[in-house]
Amino acid sequence: AGTSFAKAQVALENGQASKAISHAEAAVLAEPRNAGYRAVLGAAYMGAGRFEAAATSFNDALELGDNDARTVLSYALAKTALGDNGAALAKLSDYQGYIGAADLGLAMALAGQPERGVHILTNALRGGDNTAKVRQNLAYTYALAGNWRAARVMAAEDVPADQLDARLSDWAATARPEDHRVRVANLLNVTPASDGGQPSHLALANFPSQKTMVAEAAAQAPAQPVAKPRVAAVAVPKPAPTAAPKVARATVSKPVVQQVAKPAVKPVMKPAAQRVAAAPVAKPVAKPAVAPAPRPAAKPVSTASSRFVSKPMVQNVPAKAAAKPAPAVPTRVASSASQRRMAVATGTSDTHLVQLGSFSTRAVAEARWNDLQKKFPDLAGRDVVITEANVKGKTFFRVAAAGFGAKSAKSMCGTAKAKGLGCFAYAASNPPAGAVDRGVRIAARTR
Repeated sequence: AGTSFAKAQVALENGQASKAISHAEAAVLAEPRNAGYRAVLGAAYMGAGRFEAAATSFNDALELGDNDARTVLSYALAKTALGDNGAALAKLSDYQGYIGAADLGLAMALAGQPERGVHILTNALRGGDNTAKVRQNLAYTYALAGNWRAARVMAAEDVPADQLDARLSDWAATARPEDHRVRVANLLNVTPASDGGQPSHLALANFPSQKTMVAEAAAQAPAQPVAKPRVAAVAVPKPAPTAAPKVARATVSKPVVQQVAKPAVKPVMKPAAQRVAAAPVAKPVAKPAVAPAPRPAAKPVSTASSRFVSKPMVQNVPAKAAAKPAPAVPTRVASSASQRRMAVATGTSDTHLVQLGSFSTRAVAEARWNDLQKKFPDLAGRDVVITEANVKGKTFFRVAAAGFGAKSAKSMCGTAKAKGLGCFAYAASNPPAGAVDRGVRIAARTR
């Protein structure tokens, strides 16, 4: 599985989608409940323009516990290409706290909500995330919203004047609602292909979890019959003849009921945490009751480096000369060796941080962290990351709590917001813009 997975990664980096699919399918078949392998299979299908199969594979990865923002974006793009905007928007809304504004805004616009995309991207610009990616995604979002004047003004920030009309013409050529497949294909620079979906022998339903199989076996097992008790026959003695013949009544003792041993309860294998290659631990179960419905499996841990590949959500940004602004041929930001971004799925739950405030000095930030720990019990025992940032010429010190998973970070932010505190979560691999250093980690435990 690990060897096939590595070969799929190399093939994707080299733009060999067919080879990537072959190797990724082999990896999934060898280890079908590995979320990372399912995600790289979806990326391979996406690279070949097979949106139906890609959507299925990315959804399988999400069901197996892959919460990476790139997996969510890839699933949403595949669903958008298929015209299923409802599914795309629902998934984007569920994970909007973990997806960068530049990607989220354009994804929302492509899925049929350009006004919402404009709101997200303009807020990102005002917040200091003034990058070419954000500007060009905003320009395209304006175009999808029908605001061509604003689209031209924003696109002109990065596109040379002699290429601006061509850029807008490309956007206009696929602006109709029914062009959803072509829009996504152009964004990812792939060619749409006829697709029968993911092969049926790779369907996740064919590979249920250990817990599911135990529950089904318990539900379908027939009850073993219990032998009826047998009554021992008792002999009745005949009366002895006497001189005066009297009829003697026979005394019959009470029947003796044989003790029937109850059938021994067979031990039921209780599954351990859903991890790849983890051996189940057998524990005897008192009653063969039907097991409850299985929860979604935790993110599997692979023996290989569980990375998957997908392209960044970004518009074409033309290269600019360093000395003189000479006209240049537009190139994609993703056209370099890192065209398809790598996401490492290590299986650990400490993948996200929760930013709880931004303050003018480090001393204030440290003091505020002590107050936050007292106010929110969930922060007890966690580390704090204080990062210096520069936004619009002003220096701030951001306070973030570390050691969260994607879902627990979302829950923590919900708790903070309920008490009136500003909060947002982000992946450790994708920190907020404006940081001027890597931050200083201060141990939360001081005793």
